[in-house]
Formats: sequence, structure tokens, C-alpha cells
Amino acid sequence: MIYQLKYHITKKEFKEGLFDLVFKEAKNKEEVKETKYIQIPKGVKSIGNYAFYNRNSLNSITIPKSVTSIGNCAFENCNSLTSISIPDSVTYIGIRAFAYCNSLTSISIPDSVKSIGDYAFKNCNSLTSITIPDSVTSIGIGAFENCNSLTSISIPDSVTSIGNGTFYNCINLTSIIIPDSVTSIGDHAFADCNSLTSISIPDSVTSIGYCAFENCNSLTSISIPKSVTSIGYCTFESCNSLTSISIPDSVTYIGIRAFAYCNSLTSISIPDSVKSIGDYAFKNCNSLTSISIPDSVTSIGDCAFESCNSLSSINIPYSVTFIGNWAFNNCNSLTSITLPNSVKSIGKFAFNNCNGLTSINIPNSATFIGN
Repeated sequence: MIYQLKYHITKKEFKEGLFDLVFKEAKNKEEVKETKYIQIPKGVKSIGNYAFYNRNSLNSITIPKSVTSIGNCAFENCNSLTSISIPDSVTYIGIRAFAYCNSLTSISIPDSVKSIGDYAFKNCNSLTSITIPDSVTSIGIGAFENCNSLTSISIPDSVTSIGNGTFYNCINLTSIIIPDSVTSIGDHAFADCNSLTSISIPDSVTSIGYCAFENCNSLTSISIPKSVTSIGYCTFESCNSLTSISIPDSVTYIGIRAFAYCNSLTSISIPDSVKSIGDYAFKNCNSLTSISIPDSVTSIGDCAFESCNSLSSINIPYSVTFIGNWAFNNCNSLTSITLPNSVKSIGKFAFNNCNGLTSINIPNSATFIGN
């Protein structure tokens, strides 16, 4: 059945939510609970926060062109809602507006929309595709988080930043194009996108957030632009199919766990610009056979190359003064190592379980050798 909302409502009533208003006015309460179709009358300018929250039976709704905004959690948990048409009068889609709408398969966002709120489409598991218009300038935190059926998406040139967790755990997302307008990629932006095979980061991007591509198991290659100056915490951790990566000479720091558990990574070139290699940076890179550390590096962090079982040789430059705890722990293929006279401190368990190591030269400069 179609239940038509009345047009004349007070501000107090409107704040209480549209669907709750229907329920209060209805003679048959049980009938309203099972309402499947709602028609919002012309003249209504906004759909308030929680207006249709948790209405499991609702599968269709008509929104008039008079509506300019869809409030926070307006349709959250409407599990039976399969599709919705947003009129071109709407400029804002609120926080969690359609979150957990598990049956929603498609949605068209009109050119009038400027902003998509945080977690707006979180856990829309049946959503296969979505078009973001050129009018959108910002996509909120976790906007498409856990949209497991989403295979592709096009980000328009109007967007300047991809927020934290925007596409987190979109496990079927195979490709995405990041436009030149984007300057930053947020924390966990593409984490756990297991089907993502390749991605091109434009020269406009200056920062890549923590764990941005963590657990992208199908990602085989990636190009980092020269505009990026640091590779942060677990940025590419557990990208198991990543075989090689080019780090531009603009990067000065390789962060904690940046490439940890990249099991297919066979070689990597660290540019002269890098000053520090963070803790666990290349931990468990089992296929890494060799690595060249430039003269610019002064410190190698804790567990930086721990359990790199195929690493047979490594060149430590004269610039290095500190080798962290467990730095080369479990590097079973390492046969020999020469430490330069610049090294002052060797951390505890630095060469623990290096079963193939037959000799090591400790320089006179070393004043501390750990447990």
C-alpha cells in the first residue's frame, strides 16, 4: 500500500521524524508498521535525522523535488529498500543516510549534490555501482565502507580528498581512477580491497594516509608520484601480490610496517632522499633477495628486515649510526655482513636466528651491543 504523508506539519512534529509522525496519526498502528511505500508530499524541504530509521518493511519511497537535504541516518537500516531516486534539488546527503540498507542495489546521485556525509552508504552490501557527479567536492569518512558488491566507481575531478576508510573493505572493487584534483588519500581509504589489481596515484597527491592500501592482496604494482614525501604507517602492509614498487626521490621517510608482509616483493630501490627506515618496514618480505640502502639513511628501525628469509646480502652505508632491535632477526639466508665505522649502536637480537651468518665485522665505532 502507499501511505501519503500530510503536508501541514509543525516544526516540532517534523523534528520527531516523518515516519514516526505517520505512526502517531494512523488509526491502524499495525498497518503502518508494515508500510512498504511512502510518498512524501510536494513542499517538504528536508528529510530530518532518523526520519525513516530502522523501517525494515519500507521498500520504496518517493522524494519530491522540493527536498534539498537528506538528514543523518534518514534511511539507515531500511533493509528492504531496493532503490531510491534522489531528486536534483538535493545538495547534501547526511551522515549514515543510507547506511546498512542491505537490499539497495543502485542509486543515482544527482548533479546538485555537493557533499556525501560520513558513512553515508556504509554496509550497503548489495550496491553494485554508483555514479558520483562532478558537483561533489567531498566524500566523507567511510562513505562506502563495507560495500562488498561494489566493483567499480568513478571519482569526479571536483573531489579534492578521499577520506579515511572511504572504500574500506570493498572486497570486490577491481579498479578505481583517482583524478588529478585529489591531494590526499586518507587513512585506510582502500584497505582490505582484496580485488583491487592496480591503481594510479596522480601527481597532485601529496599525502597517503596510514594503512591506505593495507591488505590489498591482488595489487600487483603501484606508482607513487614525486609529490609524496613520506610513506606512512602500514601503507602497503600485506599487499601479497605486490612484486615491485618504485619509491620516488621525494620520499624522506619509510614508515612503520610500510611494506611488512609483502610476500611477493622481490626487490626495492630506496632513493637517496630517504633518511630513516621505520620499525617493521619490510618485516616478512619473504621473497626479498637484496636491497640497497642509500648513504642518506642514518637509522634502521626495530625489526626493519625481520624474517626476510631470502635476503642473502645487504649493504649498510657509512651514514648509518643505529641498527634497531631485531633489525635482521630470522634472516636465514644472510651469510655475511659488514658494518661501517659509523655504526654506534646495535640493538638487541639484531641478528638473532641468522643461521647462515658465518662472520660479522663489528667496527670500533660501536659503543653498544644489545642482548
